[in-house]
Amino acid sequence: MSAVPSRSWPRRTLAVGVVLLLVAAVVGAGLLLVRNGAERPDVALEGLDDEALLNAEDVEEGVDARLRTDDPQGLAQAEIVLAGEELDPDFDDEGTLPVAVADLPDGTHELSVSRPGDWRTPAVDESWSFTIDTAFPDLELDELDVAIGDEPVPVEGETDPEATVTVEGEEVDVDDDGRFAAEVVGSEAERVEVVATSPAGNATDAEVTTAWVPSRSDVEQINGLHVSFHGWVSDQLREPILELAEQGRINTVQFDLKDETGYVGYDTQVAQAQEIGADLGLYDLEEAVAELHARGVRVSGRIVAFADPIWAAHAWEEGDRDLVVQRPEGTKHTGRYDGFTSFAHEQVREYHYDLAEEAVRAGVDDILWDYIRRPDGPEEEFFFGGLDEDTSPEESIVEFTREADERLAPYGVEHGASVYGIAATRPTQIAQDIPAMAEHLDYVAPMVYYSHWGPGEYDVDDPGTQVYEITNRSLADFVDAVEGTRARVVPWLQDFQLGSPHGESQVRDQLRAAADEGIDEWLLWNASVRYTESALDVLDEAPEEDEDVEAPGDGGVEDDATETMEEEDVDEG
Repeated sequence: MSAVPSRSWPRRTLAVGVVLLLVAAVVGAGLLLVRNGAERPDVALEGLDDEALLNAEDVEEGVDARLRTDDPQGLAQAEIVLAGEELDPDFDDEGTLPVAVADLPDGTHELSVSRPGDWRTPAVDESWSFTIDTAFPDLELDELDVAIGDEPVPVEGETDPEATVTVEGEEVDVDDDGRFAAEVVGSEAERVEVVATSPAGNATDAEVTTAWVPSRSDVEQINGLHVSFHGWVSDQLREPILELAEQGRINTVQFDLKDETGYVGYDTQVAQAQEIGADLGLYDLEEAVAELHARGVRVSGRIVAFADPIWAAHAWEEGDRDLVVQRPEGTKHTGRYDGFTSFAHEQVREYHYDLAEEAVRAGVDDILWDYIRRPDGPEEEFFFGGLDEDTSPEESIVEFTREADERLAPYGVEHGASVYGIAATRPTQIAQDIPAMAEHLDYVAPMVYYSHWGPGEYDVDDPGTQVYEITNRSLADFVDAVEGTRARVVPWLQDFQLGSPHGESQVRDQLRAAADEGIDEWLLWNASVRYTESALDVLDEAPEEDEDVEAPGDGGVEDDATETMEEEDVDEG
């Protein structure tokens, strides 16, 4: 008999299946809850943005970078790597882990947090990158030109091609080679700030300085008068000079800066002058120059160089005897000027270059050197400190003019030299080689005072009464001496009485003698600053034709010609 299937089995099977499904669902839901709970921890980097660029200032001030999570325990086994180095995942109770990024070298770095996942724990894989750049850009500035008035002054230099450059706060273009250029107003160019900034923000700043001087006079041709320290500070003497300038009868004032006494008349800041007590401070140089410029007058600053009784005495007392011209027996040379400093000594030269630079920074238009010579007399009677045995005094004086030219060139000013009338034909007598000096000077100013020549000079029997002849013939030699050089002739002419008659006629004769040699520039000398004003009317007159004049020559020059210049009670000029 066959068995009959029970109807309860399918029901039991179904129930079991349902139960299993329910269990599976419950277990799956639990596992899902567990897994979902592991995905919730957040990992964030605070205090540092992803792909941040840190510069030197950021690093110096410190970067407060930190990882933060809301599940410190969940990340306790995580792998945290900073710039290739594994960090200890030691989160504090608040879920914070400091990250010392500022200690890293320049470059791009990565911070990563990773944790492998399984059926219970989701994987963690977070990363951030940042770059540290603490390098400052190179910055080199070209030397500034001298700033004159409000004229533009170029500011140029070189930096890294990717840098940004500002000049006085204004951005300028930088080319592919890192070169840049800008212009600043001259009167604002004494200190110019330039800043080069790298893409990271690292800034290199530099300040370039220049000598600023007031605007120069527009006067090019020199027609002027000598004015001493005391002449300028005396209303009685200064006002007639200014009146002549107002009338257009002169255009230049030759202003004494340092004279044959060794004193510096203006308010100098040159340390050497202050140390030896040479600073008189009688007037403010900048104010004096500004007053003359306002009247359209050129200012020629006269610096007496090596005749210097103040420094000679000071140096001798201090034991610095190489600074002083000596006699062979070791005594100090005195002569009329009671002391000469050595033209060959570097310290002596530097003092005078410093005075010249100070003057042109105050606005003086040109420097007129005076007494750039040795004392007259046989050369073997003197010892010159600093003079190389292979160098002659003439060569040393020429070297002085060359060095002075280099020092003054950046200021765009002229410089000249007062020279003895005999120097055109007798260069060794006082160490003034005119053709060689003229290579480094803008003008030579020969002192061809008619009263200083002896009878027979240039075949002139009586120079004191034959003013035109002696002036014309002596100047002809100087015109020849400077030919082919950069220098022109600006003679000193006599406006004082010494032995021979002197007045309007003699001044006019000298001016005419110069004009007939093609010389239209001149300076008049009077030590007491009192001039023959009526003679200057000749400026408005056409030059007169002169009778035939013999060709210049030595004409039986007497040996005492320079002694007359040295011993007479008249300043050189």
